[in-house]
Amino acid sequence: MGNILWLASYPKSGNTWMRAFLHNVLREPDQPADINQMTGTLTQGESSMGWYRVANPRPPEQWTLGEIARMRPHVHEMIAKGQKGTVFCKTHNALIKVEGQPTVNTRVTAGAIYIVRNPLDVLLSFADFQAVSIDDAITIMAKRNFATPLTDRNVPETLGSWSQHVSSWTAQDSKSLRVVRYEDLQEDPVTTFGETLAFMKLDVKRARLDKAIRNASFKELRKQEDQKGFNERPGHQERFFRKGVAGQWKQELNEEQIARICEDHGDQMARFGYLPDGYKPQTKVET
Repeated sequence: MGNILWLASYPKSGNTWMRAFLHNVLREPDQPADINQMTGTLTQGESSMGWYRVANPRPPEQWTLGEIARMRPHVHEMIAKGQKGTVFCKTHNALIKVEGQPTVNTRVTAGAIYIVRNPLDVLLSFADFQAVSIDDAITIMAKRNFATPLTDRNVPETLGSWSQHVSSWTAQDSKSLRVVRYEDLQEDPVTTFGETLAFMKLDVKRARLDKAIRNASFKELRKQEDQKGFNERPGHQERFFRKGVAGQWKQELNEEQIARICEDHGDQMARFGYLPDGYKPQTKVET
């Protein structure tokens, strides 16, 4: 049996970017890796409906949340069993228990790469991703144990609040965990992606690293989506790859919206250097 290296993040925090990079650096294709072929032998999505249909042949709309939670560890074993070595597996679940069941099966886990992004920027993409207003997205991001609905593509994922999600994955130091800031990937991709490969004990030559970074750039990912679409884009979204820049919140959020995010998530924002000047960490009871 193989094992799983988790690619974990709150939605819209850079998970797809990391997966694209890994496909380009490990496969080393002549052309940029196809964004519509990122699920297969190298990377998997643990919430993908196909795995759960194998685990339970009943119609998905008849499944209870408890049944799905009990299926999850078995799905992870199936994902790992199909590999001779390590498979990268995307998850947006917080690292918690749901209906008494863990969201991650540690028996088949080798480690995790956790990508964190400033929630002020996450908010803008998350609102578009959820098809809700900015203010409604702020409320969702502060909701403890928030879970996405069952769809024809995916089983529910328990995101929790943004702070709950970040804390659940990063509160404890571990040699098997690599925490990556989205902003560092943008500001210094060579160092940040390079250190991520080193975490995986992979020695990659600089030319190969540079090529993978170019082939997984936001410009390239957006170009591919514009040319042939992206099979992970929700039907209501005009595009999955929107802007991909840090700091856009400064132009797009008003003072009240900024204050709400800082009040909701001040402690975790302070840990990662995300609090704007003048704001102090505040602990707020999550709903």
